[in-house]
Amino acid sequence: MKNNYLFVIISGDTSPPFFCFLLYNYHMKNRGVIFGYIILILIAISMLYPFFAMLNLSFVQSDKIFSQAGNFIYTGFTLDNYKNVFNQIPLSRYFLNSLLVAGITTVGQVLFAALAGYAFARLNFKFRNALFLIILITMLIPPQVNIIPLFFLMREMHLIDTYQALILPGLFGGFGIFLMRQYFLGLPKELEEAAKIDGCNIFETFFKVALPLAIPTVATLALFTFVTTWNSFLWPLIVTNSETMRTLPVGLAIFKGSFREITLWGELLACSVICTIPVIGVFLIGKKYFINDIMQGGVKE
Repeated sequence: MKNNYLFVIISGDTSPPFFCFLLYNYHMKNRGVIFGYIILILIAISMLYPFFAMLNLSFVQSDKIFSQAGNFIYTGFTLDNYKNVFNQIPLSRYFLNSLLVAGITTVGQVLFAALAGYAFARLNFKFRNALFLIILITMLIPPQVNIIPLFFLMREMHLIDTYQALILPGLFGGFGIFLMRQYFLGLPKELEEAAKIDGCNIFETFFKVALPLAIPTVATLALFTFVTTWNSFLWPLIVTNSETMRTLPVGLAIFKGSFREITLWGELLACSVICTIPVIGVFLIGKKYFINDIMQGGVKE
């Protein structure tokens, strides 16, 4: 705006219509930007406030939660809710189970999806397109449809109530293969040709050239997989019987269902906070890849 105003004065063109148009255009642009920021701030507040309230109320005594719920600043903070949770249920075991299952599933799916995606993108083999089409079709099938066949399969393999039953179904997914394939299609072929000239075979080319360049897409897939596995409830509920094999979502649901005459809201909020912290940590670590590079795999030569 300062440059436009100086240009008007120096050129001697101080006619009211032209000057008023510049002012109107400037103010309209600023109004649009300010309005956009206001909308984004309101959306952020609406999404962050429930978590803020959950975190703060988890430190309030159970009998005072409803009297404090309408306040922005809470009083009477205590750690009794967290102490009671760890004393009433094996929360540490649930947490370790979820961490183990989510971590192994994430690493396994990223590895298998990267290998399969690279094969579909760079290797020429028979029925390649037909196989990839079948993988895409599996993405259209609701996960709930596969639960009964998977349960019978795990039962026949004697894997019920084991870590294998919790991990194996999550190692393979059509979305991960599709995402990695789209990224590898965008890599210049000259890089692979240079690697072959240097004496690299197909596996060395993948691990030393293609995979390091795909770190943004790998981080995005890992983020999706970890969050999905960590929040999984129905499958762990079906294939686990003993308390030592339960994951956090299942343990939290059973803990809530154990209430009879009164709901222990303080302990329940403390469990919810503990369940949420790892997901937020993983997102904060990989958010720059998630935001900036999620569409990078769709770029082709």
